[in-house]
Amino acid sequence: MLKRVRKTTRRRVAAIAVAGTMLAAAVAATTGPVQAAAPNIIVNGGFEDGLTSWFVNNGNATDGATLSPTTDAYGGSNAVLVTNRKTTGSGPMQDLSGKVQAGKTYAITVRVKYENPNSPATKQFFATMHYGGGTYTNVGTVTVARGQWGLIQGTFTIPAGQSVSTARLFIETPWTSDPASAPDTHLMDFKVDDVSVAEFVPSTTIEALGKNPGEGNPLISHKFGADGNAFVHDGRVYIYMTNDTQEYKPGPTGVSSTNTYASINTITVISSDDLMNWVDHGEIPVAGSSGVARYASNSWAPAMESKVVDGKEKFFLYFANNGGGSGVIVGDSPVGPWHDERGSLLITGSTPGASNGKNWLFDPGVFIDDDGQGYLVFGGGGDDGTRSAENTNHPKSTRVIKLGDDMISTKGSAEVIDAPLVFEAGHLFKRDGKYYYSYSSNFGFGGAIDPNGPPTGAIAYLMADSPMGPWTPETYKGIIFRNPGTYFGAGGNNHQSVFQLDGQYYFTYHAQTLNSRITGGATQGFRSPHLAKLDFNADGTIKEVKGDYKGVEQIHNLAPYRVIEAETIAWQQGIATKKIDGGSEEFGAQAPNLVVHDIDNGDWTSLAKVDFGDDGASAVTAKVRPLATGGKIQVRLDGRTSPVVATIPVDAPLGEWTKLTAQLDGVTGVHDVYFTYAGPDGADLFEVDSWSFEAASSQGVELAVSASSRCIGASTYVAVTAVNNGGVPATVELTTPFGSKTVADVAPGKQAYQSFNTRAAQIDAGTVTVKATATIDGKQVTSTYNADYAAASCR
Repeated sequence: MLKRVRKTTRRRVAAIAVAGTMLAAAVAATTGPVQAAAPNIIVNGGFEDGLTSWFVNNGNATDGATLSPTTDAYGGSNAVLVTNRKTTGSGPMQDLSGKVQAGKTYAITVRVKYENPNSPATKQFFATMHYGGGTYTNVGTVTVARGQWGLIQGTFTIPAGQSVSTARLFIETPWTSDPASAPDTHLMDFKVDDVSVAEFVPSTTIEALGKNPGEGNPLISHKFGADGNAFVHDGRVYIYMTNDTQEYKPGPTGVSSTNTYASINTITVISSDDLMNWVDHGEIPVAGSSGVARYASNSWAPAMESKVVDGKEKFFLYFANNGGGSGVIVGDSPVGPWHDERGSLLITGSTPGASNGKNWLFDPGVFIDDDGQGYLVFGGGGDDGTRSAENTNHPKSTRVIKLGDDMISTKGSAEVIDAPLVFEAGHLFKRDGKYYYSYSSNFGFGGAIDPNGPPTGAIAYLMADSPMGPWTPETYKGIIFRNPGTYFGAGGNNHQSVFQLDGQYYFTYHAQTLNSRITGGATQGFRSPHLAKLDFNADGTIKEVKGDYKGVEQIHNLAPYRVIEAETIAWQQGIATKKIDGGSEEFGAQAPNLVVHDIDNGDWTSLAKVDFGDDGASAVTAKVRPLATGGKIQVRLDGRTSPVVATIPVDAPLGEWTKLTAQLDGVTGVHDVYFTYAGPDGADLFEVDSWSFEAASSQGVELAVSASSRCIGASTYVAVTAVNNGGVPATVELTTPFGSKTVADVAPGKQAYQSFNTRAAQIDAGTVTVKATATIDGKQVTSTYNADYAAASCR
């Protein structure tokens, strides 16, 4: 996370004969987002070529100084030393005419340092643009402690009408009318290094603290996600969301233009098995020229279900192609890989019963009943322009239709759902033999709103005895959730789903909470996922849900003695995630592999309620890729400013993935774990792929573990062997990205072995985890081991 410095605009009046003839150049002050990569227009900004392209500021006849190379550099081998200064403006200058343009925004960074023992303990420095004549504009400033390198950093905008034909940049100290009267204060020698000016390309990394430690909502704070649809599989809930981040384009002020949804063609996926630590699985490329469903242009409001078809479990992801139709793609797991089995939209205006010519055909919601029959609810809108009470309260714009056995076709005709004040976000679920249809109510179509129906912009619901209804106004039961503005001060549309995990029902909704925290209260339509418990009355009706930042309780502790993807996060600040080549070490080769990146000094991530057990952890390992020298990872317990319990120096070849380990001592019990990142300011420090902890135990189950990769025919296999070197039988669990196997009662001296078929012709190097459990001296003991296997190709 890079701190932003407030810029000031000033007029230098020294040596100006007539102040009234001076042009005032405005500079846009900003505390905006981090600058993304863009070419540096400064030549020789690190002074590695001596003084090439640099000269002393000569804007006034009285300016003058001596520039000389110095090896006392912040970065690289050289910097510039400024001596014999005659004015406060006497400093190194470079001509930028023909390189900068009026109306554009630029990011600037400069390192400065002074050491005169007779000078003040701190001194302010400016980076200043001279546009010719009397037009000077301070574009960055920093107050530096004597003897230390300071960083000028920020953005500035050249006014649209400003002439840049003689644009020049120079470094100076604050103007005073008589600097020679106190030269140690005003004319001290100073050094400059690492000067950069680049056109501002805003990064979408969210630098603000969007989720406070201890809060459960929003679920994630490093990106946005709307219209969350929950899907539970193997004890883990996956949430599929409209990727609002695709529309997030913050400008120099850090505020984005409004979310129009027009460019959104990917689906964001997160998952958790404890409802507090959320794994970022990245984005599914659904629509557009690079998407799975190239016939579609957008992918909004997803819905997910799985079903065994022709003996194989398939995962069906439905999506809205803006308001004109809905499609479906098919996956091999909850996180892919994905493919198109249909080749066209599933729901269109030609689908029997789907359209009345006024309604939208979006927001698909999928449900599979106990008998295996699938259903799809969809639709919305329905304003016919009459401004009538009937159209407002009963637009009859949503539908339900049966799905074919293949889940990518429909059967029969769609039936109308006459839900009061219906607008969008249809969702269908079943509980205790009753069917629930929930939806988002409209904001009024001009007619009088029936007070017996739901309020505007709320989540309401109906109850019936069949998925097909009939869904009539008489089946209306009330509201589940009022508009988010009721609770968070930021309203807008909403979208929901219901799921059950570990016997408890939960309710997903979205709100602009993260958007609001980024901007200090204003919102531009960027939505974030939230959770709440969903409880029922004795008659099956739903108790109203209240929105809050607390969210839901973590349902179990996080197990640390395994590979944990670094993009598993409870709370964080300043980081982003990105997809890299290869599969996930934790979730298998079919899952995309994400890493935490854009890590700057002061950024941090965390894991909630990590259970280290009574014996505790002896070591922590990070898989990292260094991008700059001097970075380190600090491990803290229960707070991001708590004492450091381990430090991992990220000291490895730049650009290469490496596993680095630090020892832990006395880390037992349950703790929130914070990873705080430190290193040089102004640099992307490193990327992190995964964490793992090693258990400490005075009595362990002794295993000799090895893993290898090999070819059998055209397929690669990973073989795992664990020899019990202890004195008692043990249960041994072998876990790989390609499956797992548990072998009970492995006798001393015997082994547990399994060769796992990766079902791929080529695999990357990876790690297996072996856990052994035995009873030693009347106490159950568990030990965990990791073993690496090499990359392999059978092509």
